[in-house]
Amino acid sequence: MKTCLVVDDSSIVRKVARRIVEALGFQVIEAEDGVEALVHCKKAMPEAILLDWNMPVMDGFQFLGTLRRMPGGEEPMVVFCTTETGIDHITRAMGGGANEYIMKPFDKDIVMAKFQEVGLIALGEETAA
Repeated sequence: MKTCLVVDDSSIVRKVARRIVEALGFQVIEAEDGVEALVHCKKAMPEAILLDWNMPVMDGFQFLGTLRRMPGGEEPMVVFCTTETGIDHITRAMGGGANEYIMKPFDKDIVMAKFQEVGLIALGEETAA
């Protein structure tokens, strides 16, 4: 089973994301900031990372840069999931190594479409709701 690391300082957002991503057939690991997320990645690199931008301790952009420099850190598909909607943020995220970008609030259809776009799930693939 593929693993998705959900990184967000909001426990509510993590809970909603967990339900969506598990319904898409992923095992979910949660982290509330970039430092905690890096600890998980050092233990076992996930296939997917759903990543918030604004977090305490280490924000999503700092995490992304550190991840991409780690051994195996180029492999996870990273989807930013944030309230930062400015084109400058999107450009910076994509230039920094993100594979896709989702605006909050999000729902299952949006996450599924982005996971399909980056090849994490096959087109039309969907498990239990």
